[in-house]
Amino acid sequence: MTRSVIDPITRIEGHLRVEMEVENGKVSDAWVSGGCFRGMELVVQGRTPEDAAQIVERICGVCPVSHAHASSIAGEKAYGITISNNARIIRNLLEGAQFLHSNILWMYNLAALDYVNPLNALTANVADAIDLAQAAGTSMHSDLGALHQKLAAFAKNGQLSIFSGNWFEADEGAAYKMTPEADLICTAHYLEALKMQARASEVSALLGGKMPHVMTSVPGGTMWVPTEQKLDDLKAMVDEIYNWVAETMLPDTMVLATYYPNVLEFGKGCGRYIAWGVFEGPGWPYGDNYIDQMKNRYLPMAVLDEQFKVSDVQESLIDEYMGRSWYKGSETYESPYFVTEPDFTEYDVNDRYTWVKCPTYDGKPMEAGSMARIFAAYQRKVPFIVENVDKLLVALGAKPGDLTAFQSTLGRTAIRQVETLYVAGLMKDWVAELMEALASGDSEYFRAPKTITGEGTGFWEAPRGALYHSEKVKDGKIEGYQIIIPSTWNLAPINGAGDHGPLEQALIGVPVEDIEMPINALRTVHSFDPCTACAVHVSEPATGKHFETVTSPWGVK
Repeated sequence: MTRSVIDPITRIEGHLRVEMEVENGKVSDAWVSGGCFRGMELVVQGRTPEDAAQIVERICGVCPVSHAHASSIAGEKAYGITISNNARIIRNLLEGAQFLHSNILWMYNLAALDYVNPLNALTANVADAIDLAQAAGTSMHSDLGALHQKLAAFAKNGQLSIFSGNWFEADEGAAYKMTPEADLICTAHYLEALKMQARASEVSALLGGKMPHVMTSVPGGTMWVPTEQKLDDLKAMVDEIYNWVAETMLPDTMVLATYYPNVLEFGKGCGRYIAWGVFEGPGWPYGDNYIDQMKNRYLPMAVLDEQFKVSDVQESLIDEYMGRSWYKGSETYESPYFVTEPDFTEYDVNDRYTWVKCPTYDGKPMEAGSMARIFAAYQRKVPFIVENVDKLLVALGAKPGDLTAFQSTLGRTAIRQVETLYVAGLMKDWVAELMEALASGDSEYFRAPKTITGEGTGFWEAPRGALYHSEKVKDGKIEGYQIIIPSTWNLAPINGAGDHGPLEQALIGVPVEDIEMPINALRTVHSFDPCTACAVHVSEPATGKHFETVTSPWGVK
């Protein structure tokens, strides 16, 4: 039996263990284990919905805005509030800034080093790199010659800084396939991305009072009131981010696909998708029809089966199974339910092995995330999405409309950049829309509740996927609260029918060339952008080999 434990796998958030069994050079079975119980639903018991919108943000420092908005929507449904048009636009801008921050951060600073080797760039010919960037149609905002010298200085003194502690030597160095010139270009964009994701967070801070954990979104609307100076600053930052995204991210995706076509061949997952929708659409409001509201979002709601057939969400079909997780009982609870009773036993892949609950839709595992949102928008015929997805399909050598071409590790990585470009463009539109609304004399940002007793659900999206907040309120106090976060869908354990969760299914069949550094498994995990840090545990029954290493985020072994 071969076992490999890597602790931690960096470049994702939180605590995760992935245990894989490997036979004949491929993963034959996999178990994903979330290693941290938090119980945020319990924290908000007895608090007001206004408090909850602030408290549940603390679930995550990367996507706090999404939690604030999902909680606020749940509170508004319970309170009978329809927010104003200005509040809709401002929330879209705030959410969009967080999406841009997260997507840029993930693409370059979390996932890119699975493909890009900055050390290989040491042998690059700078002139050839410039020619390659021009041929690829990607941006050149950095001095490649100066970067080349900086990398050489890193290597000479042995302090590789942010580029240390990775698996550049996997498969005896053969796992990284880009030329030195391509590595130099993408390393430059890695460093530029640090500035761009920070600029997106500045937009969030401008609109939210601070970032992370914004302060202005509350049930009823927003507390942010724009001024001429703030709008000027907002427009300048949004334009800067858009220009960089448009010039850089999709071309870089095609560079990766050129050198790693094999990564389009594995990592499909369960093949079913959910998206609750995000960014409230024009024509606001939609009355009391929640389904119409979600379908009219800029990225609309849809549930997709294995043939990409679209249906509308039915809340009663969402449930969570407890039998493989560290909670009391083995029941399956239909949403909304308000039971969170932790009960740790021991780690046992044949029994209970994770703090992650097991959500299913109509009894089946479902993948959430950017790919699910884009598939939903494509099938709902959102013009920008259809046009740009078809362009990307052609560039990848597939036929327009063939969404199966994206059902892979690299496909999941590539399609997210269509979303990034779409959101960046929408941000420009929303700034103009807000300016127009203010010029017309519209100054309504907040609406008071009509009642302080009721129940409500917030169907929304975080950058990592479908986000669900549901609450029961009596006399202004929360009596029950439930949260299903995106990574709960993707990292779900085996369900009551014996089906693996989406990431577990995506890992099965992944090729493993180097048992000590299973880079393709790492690429697949990162393609889901899980909101949890990882430990990977690999077993190969045929050999009985064992390997274990512990690596800090700074690469000290």
